Amino acid sequence: MNITFRQLRVFEAVAERGSMNRAAAALHLTPPAVSMHIKEIEAQVGLPLFERHGRRVSLSTAGEYFLVHAKRLLANLKEADNAMARFRKLERGMLTIGMVSTAKYFLPHLLARFHDDHPGIEVRLRVANNREQLIELMKRGEADLSVMGRPPREMDTRAEVFAAHPLLFVCAPRHPLLGTGRLPVTALDRSWPLIAREQGSGTRAAMEKFFDEHRAAPRIIMEMPSNETIKQAVIAGLGLSFLSLHTLGLELRSGALSILPIDDTPVMRTWNIVSLSSKLLSPAAEAFRYFVLERGEAFLQAHDAPLLEGGAKAEGGAQGWEMPRGA
Repeated sequence: MNITFRQLRVFEAVAERGSMNRAAAALHLTPPAVSMHIKEIEAQVGLPLFERHGRRVSLSTAGEYFLVHAKRLLANLKEADNAMARFRKLERGMLTIGMVSTAKYFLPHLLARFHDDHPGIEVRLRVANNREQLIELMKRGEADLSVMGRPPREMDTRAEVFAAHPLLFVCAPRHPLLGTGRLPVTALDRSWPLIAREQGSGTRAAMEKFFDEHRAAPRIIMEMPSNETIKQAVIAGLGLSFLSLHTLGLELRSGALSILPIDDTPVMRTWNIVSLSSKLLSPAAEAFRYFVLERGEAFLQAHDAPLLEGGAKAEGGAQGWEMPRGA
């Protein structure tokens, strides 16, 4: 049968009121339109659904059975409509977001703005120390969405770029390399001690790729799994480091750290919002996904641009940037 929900509503109205005219008035239709709908339904069913008594009608035996199914279909449609309304209003829900540790410097601020728009959604954050730990968390299904740099290749995921991710070299404010203008990458080739993130982190992978592309070999003296510990080591004068600009706001503004102007830096990577392809996102997760895609880039550019401009003024030539397209 090719019966529409509109026709089912007409049928139900006629069955409840026992009159084509009364059903037409209730539905804001003309009586001929109601009569036409009933005839089309009966033609589809192949049975008379009403017995006519002048202007009044009553259900036939087939009509009584059909009314049961019609009400059931209309009830299911109403449930679907209510569910979609909850999706649109997002009155409540639970959302679990996984993130690499570097994202903790900006993601809570985005979440605060998201909560202003959707106060009924409860958000839980799962912070992984590095990319590999986050991938394991995703494999266990413990995150609805994840915020990370390189999306995993070993899993079937949907990854969408939402913002640029600048990485650069930093040093203590009185380091000998400062004040000499922009430097070639070879200036770091085994010449100065470097404090690096641990193997498995996205920052470490980006640094190694950068040095490989420039055929340089850094002198790594320490590996640490914490951005905060690395920053303190650099402030103490133990060496240089390669870090995400997002992690450096306080230190750059206070003058505790300085950007080291190395050619071809900042190294531009991207932030992605990632979910498993096999996972149907909840309304809360979809809302956050759209929020990040729409507002994440502008938020991070507003956060990062003054820091890079400050580096440009201090060192005479830090390069401007924008989010890579088509990444």
